[in-house]
Amino acid sequence: MCDRGWGACVLIYVVVAEGGWCSGVCGVCVVFGDGDGDGDGTGGPWCVFWSMMEIGLCMRCGGGSGGCGCSEALICRCSEASFFFVKASFGLYFSVLGILVLAGLVLLPVLLPVAATGKIAVDKNSTSKGAFTELDRLSMGHVKETSSRLWAFVIATYWVSFVAYFSLWKAYKHVSDLRAAALRSPEVRPEQFTVLVRDIPPPSRGQTRKEQVDTDFKEIYPESFYRSMVVTENKKVNEIWVELEGYKKKLARAEVVYAESKNVGKPEGTRPTNKIGFLGLTGKQVDTIEYLNEKINELTPKLEAEQKVTLREKQQDAALVFFSSRVTAASAAQSLHARMVETWTVMDAPEARQLIWTNIPKSFYERQIRQCVVYVIVFLTIFFYMIPIGFISAFTTLDNLKKLLPFLKPVINQNVIKTVLQAYLPQIALIVFLAMLPKFLLFLSKAEGIPSKSHATRATSGKYFYFSVLNVFIGVTVGGTLFSTFKDIEKNPNSIVSLLASSLPANATFFLTYVALQFFVGYGLQLSQIVPLIIYHLKRRYLCKTEVELKEAWAPGDLGYETRIPGDMLILTIVLCYSVIAPVIVPFGVIYFGLGWLVLRNQALKVYVPSYESYGRMWPHIHTRILAALILYQVTMFGYFGVKKFHFTPILIPLPILSFIFAFICRNRFYRFFQCTALEVACRELKEAPNMELVFRSFIPPCLSAEKSNDDHFADALPNVSRSGSFA
Repeated sequence: MCDRGWGACVLIYVVVAEGGWCSGVCGVCVVFGDGDGDGDGTGGPWCVFWSMMEIGLCMRCGGGSGGCGCSEALICRCSEASFFFVKASFGLYFSVLGILVLAGLVLLPVLLPVAATGKIAVDKNSTSKGAFTELDRLSMGHVKETSSRLWAFVIATYWVSFVAYFSLWKAYKHVSDLRAAALRSPEVRPEQFTVLVRDIPPPSRGQTRKEQVDTDFKEIYPESFYRSMVVTENKKVNEIWVELEGYKKKLARAEVVYAESKNVGKPEGTRPTNKIGFLGLTGKQVDTIEYLNEKINELTPKLEAEQKVTLREKQQDAALVFFSSRVTAASAAQSLHARMVETWTVMDAPEARQLIWTNIPKSFYERQIRQCVVYVIVFLTIFFYMIPIGFISAFTTLDNLKKLLPFLKPVINQNVIKTVLQAYLPQIALIVFLAMLPKFLLFLSKAEGIPSKSHATRATSGKYFYFSVLNVFIGVTVGGTLFSTFKDIEKNPNSIVSLLASSLPANATFFLTYVALQFFVGYGLQLSQIVPLIIYHLKRRYLCKTEVELKEAWAPGDLGYETRIPGDMLILTIVLCYSVIAPVIVPFGVIYFGLGWLVLRNQALKVYVPSYESYGRMWPHIHTRILAALILYQVTMFGYFGVKKFHFTPILIPLPILSFIFAFICRNRFYRFFQCTALEVACRELKEAPNMELVFRSFIPPCLSAEKSNDDHFADALPNVSRSGSFA
């Protein structure tokens, strides 16, 4: 144990030191600045600790207004990125930290002495598979079956559950206040004046789709209705627009290359050339600048013609409706506009930048069918992924590696390498294997017909969470137990339940090191940003020629909620389920979420740039997953007390029932405000009257925006209005 512990400590401190040094020397601050690229030297993870604490307090009062004593400079630096992060994740980290800290105050001083003074043999209910044998004495497995000491663990199970209820209630209320503060903002946000209308029925004979929508909404909202924008089928026009934009970027690059050639060679320079065949490797050699200008001149009128055809002939059964009052828009999004559920579906419009245009026209029944098909595919994916994950958990041990790859014995037998591999090899293999899944789940979520990127991200996050719990937590536990007890099960098939349950603590060390690996190595890489830093400099040195290319290479991306939230939820599930069985894991969970709060808040302030804003709608999803983890913990404890032959095990039956009741109450009290905007919030006055032309223009797809447009569909919204102007 000593050799292994020292090796793990060395690896941990090296990674943490590397992360802190890379951040402290302003590598992160300079490359990924705080929005203006000033590189002021304040980008290190620890030097902004008090700033983050103060901003955390500012968020409690809706951004620092109202005399909370917060620094105005800090409020200015708390950009939309950090505000989005706080609204979506503030409740997560503080509720989880509240659960684990309050639970640890009881579990560690009470359960550890109770378990350590047990009288049974250590290896009977091992929590470590022989790696950390001293941990066995600090676990529930060291308590004798039917012992009265188990009452302490029963009380601890109830304590963790009630602490979770208290923390989740407080967090839900706090995040609800944050959402209200954001929606009350006096700034003009186009999506607050817009609703999305789907499932529009066929228009009457002689009536266009736009006339149908305008007539219907003018009749219902005669005073505040502004106009409508019918959604069109943009596939062909978008292809032309993408091709045209690509040629424009290539032209800008070619012109920069030509200008640089004048400084390094002949005064007249060398005009760039290229072949126009397959991948630029074959075909006729042409002057790049002349060729690109010809293609741009050819595609521009083609794009304009296709835009007119699209706007007139490719209208779909959906539209965006604009109101001059955000109270009316909020009211319209919550109202029933038709007797039948499959027609005139009206909802809050997301931001224009997160609309998935191809999904908007999909009909009600098509969306239902797609959703069912996707759920079946996800179920099959979860089921079949358990097979390779089970093999990973079984064969990525040193003993099995020696059997399968005997030529590695001389390397594996070295103490340092053996310590590192024994501690982290299965976990690293598992992390790499899971990295391949999120893109596939995001594709499935979009295939359901979801209209916005934020909604698709939430759906992906939910799928990935259940996948992680079923395959990583349950799959690793069950997989490892099946391989280790297969012969016993073969001799006595009726013993499978008791064998699996009694072997549950055997994976405690695996998950303890998994949590440690996640917060030390994972957060170290996030703080250092070493991989994006290397990629940026490689692009800058060999690929980037224009300012646009440099800016694209510079962009750090967003927070990646579709993988970040499920990853945190998996750690919470592991820590909760083992918190009473092996209380030593609780401090690791506290460190993970404590460091996570500091690191990710720093990243939101100084690194990441959000790709959309959903005003905290991620929180109900997080709340539901925390409750799912809590229920799994309660069921796990019920089963393990049964294995310990504790006669009063049924006393735990009320806990899952209480959890479902708590979830029902929270949903009825809080959830609807996260579905739509409350009118008491929307009625707050704006600084200035909104510029409805700019509000309308902000939703025009880029492929339909043109300098010249005579189509009646957009005619009164386009002339002489700059896209960069103010909405007020």
